[in-house]
Amino acid sequence: MGIINLDHIAKGLSIEIYPLIADTFSFVLDANENNEADYQIKEGCFYQYKFNLSEYHLKADSVVEVSAFNVSEGRISPNFYVGTLILPVFKDANKFGTLNLEVQSVKTTYRKDYRFMLESITEHAADLILQTNSPVNNSLEVDYNADPKTLYQQFCFVKSIIDTEDFEIAIQQILNSPTTTWETIIESKDVRSLKRIKNKDIRSLIHSPNRTSINNVNLNSIGVNSIALKIPSWKKKESIDTPENRFVKFVLEAFDFFCEEIKLHCNQESRLYEEAHSTHSKIESFLQHGIFREISKPLSLKLNSPVLQKKAGYREVLKAWLMYNLAGKLSWVGGEDVYQAGSKNVAKLYEYWLFFKLLEVIKVCFTIESDEYKKLISYTDDNLGLKLKEGKQIALRGSYSSNERELSILFSYNKTFSGGKALSKEGTWTLQMDPDYTLSVWPKEIDEKEAERTEQIVHIHFDAKYKVKNKETNSDFKRDDIIKMHAYKDAIRRTAGAYILYPGINDKPKRFEGFHEILPGLGAFAIRPSSEDSGVNNLIDFINEVKTHFLNRTTQREKLSSKTYLVTKEKPIEGLHEPVPEYLNGMKLIPDETFILMGYCNDDTKYEWYKKTGFYNFRMNDDKGSLELTSEVSNSKYLLLRRKGEEFAEEIYEIVSKGPKVFSKEKMNSLGYPNPKQDYYLVIEFKEIDLSIFGNSIWKFKELQGYKNIQETVTDLYKLPGIPFTTTLSELMSKKEK
Repeated sequence: MGIINLDHIAKGLSIEIYPLIADTFSFVLDANENNEADYQIKEGCFYQYKFNLSEYHLKADSVVEVSAFNVSEGRISPNFYVGTLILPVFKDANKFGTLNLEVQSVKTTYRKDYRFMLESITEHAADLILQTNSPVNNSLEVDYNADPKTLYQQFCFVKSIIDTEDFEIAIQQILNSPTTTWETIIESKDVRSLKRIKNKDIRSLIHSPNRTSINNVNLNSIGVNSIALKIPSWKKKESIDTPENRFVKFVLEAFDFFCEEIKLHCNQESRLYEEAHSTHSKIESFLQHGIFREISKPLSLKLNSPVLQKKAGYREVLKAWLMYNLAGKLSWVGGEDVYQAGSKNVAKLYEYWLFFKLLEVIKVCFTIESDEYKKLISYTDDNLGLKLKEGKQIALRGSYSSNERELSILFSYNKTFSGGKALSKEGTWTLQMDPDYTLSVWPKEIDEKEAERTEQIVHIHFDAKYKVKNKETNSDFKRDDIIKMHAYKDAIRRTAGAYILYPGINDKPKRFEGFHEILPGLGAFAIRPSSEDSGVNNLIDFINEVKTHFLNRTTQREKLSSKTYLVTKEKPIEGLHEPVPEYLNGMKLIPDETFILMGYCNDDTKYEWYKKTGFYNFRMNDDKGSLELTSEVSNSKYLLLRRKGEEFAEEIYEIVSKGPKVFSKEKMNSLGYPNPKQDYYLVIEFKEIDLSIFGNSIWKFKELQGYKNIQETVTDLYKLPGIPFTTTLSELMSKKEK
């Protein structure tokens, strides 16, 4: 139990907090230094509360549950909220003040993670601005009246910029090799020191002021009665007072002033004051260098100066300034989810941070044109905006080219897959689903919509999960998260993979493969908020494996995609509810893909030969009636034999040869074939079967589409019966005589 004094609301007022789980309520000494409330509770826990004065109460909402028996009592349930929980305190219907509680994350490193990820996002935003050459001119003014709630956050940015070896090296590079410019200086020179006189010196002798009379017959004769004692002299001088050096001085002074502001706004005995003072001293040591005494103050600067963009030292200072400036001035709508109104939503920040980590991975594995990055930054006359916001879709297009294949890709954040869409369109067949990140890949030869229609596009989803299963080790993912990945995989059309991204410590990637290849698959990757050993290399390896998988044109996944399109592109005409063979030689028969070869017998002698030898022959010249060796013919499983003059066919046999064979006239003679006339024949071998497996059916073969096609093309109706064709088992059974 803990008692919080609320004298700032009403003298003598206090509130008792009863944690239902021990050691989840505490007073934190360094809370102010971290911009947190002093009294802290844990996310996901429950707390009973009671005011000592019964006329005071909290208002019921999603966090507070007020007792039905006493309005001054109730329960606080922060759920998954993390940050400063500001609870209005009422007396009757009037608000008298607020109770501030800090909701800690169950993840023990959340403070460190929060700062690191916020700084990292700012650095990425600065890189985007540099990469797209967006800001041409920038007013060099800083607003030091920032929201005090973000003061420590801003200081963390500045400290992370300055207290690094890279920044110190950058300043030393500038001091050792500053950029310079040449200035023209005019000074007066005594004419008596001139050793060589040039034409411009002669003109100066005649026209310059401060003159003295001369007695020279030659000069006097041409009207020159006096000359100047001193004449102007022009010379070039190297100067370090360049716009780029002015900018460096301005940045250091801005950092210095900011640290002074921090010191003025915090307790002199706090750690924040000590850190600000230490950082201030480091900046002062830079500014004490003599080079800065020769550099004037800037008024404005072109931030796309080649020196600032490219020269060692200057580029790092420019980047540091942009990071600092963006920390407090960049308009980031998504930032409201993270740190506004006292919130410290580290889980949402992790999702935003992961976007940039995934973008790094995509950039390593694929090509993204620079113009695509402009989709992440919005521009107005006086503002830059990072367009990263929960629920707002961002999609960057890219490609990959190799000798094996060319691919198109789309990397999306907050991509929505609508429910109930037609099979040929993007979406789900159930309800709307919104993965955090989606990588879509398809052949470059076709556009995205065509790839969806023909099952040639593949979606791979990633979801950010900052919440972890093991609260002590901060590792391992939840079973429910994998189940959600199953939902993505099974519901979103053309999905081949779905993976969890979570901040595990030493966890190895966990991958489940659907068949024998990397896709389809599910799994989890531990991606940690850290500059070292973040785990992102495991993700790069995975995406490269995926890319290699797409370059292979014979994968099982690709075969399944093609088969899926062929099978589902049209609705089935009608079902097959007739007795048919289910297996043949141990292989499952698919009626739509089981072909029947249609044969014809015009006399009894040949019929007896067929039955005796188990051979059936076709002509193989270019006349009508010759057999065309199509894939359907070669793969036919059964022979349906029709007799001359009959309206139905009822004799069906199993083909046992692996496709037609070529027999010569001599071979046919030796087998007893009656009166062979062709030089060569195509021959298949068959065997009799139990006709009951087909329900002892007879078939109306003239209603088969193959027969109708022949009728439309053959003018000699005498030859019509002898022309062979194929049908499927499905179609054949649909023409069964009832």
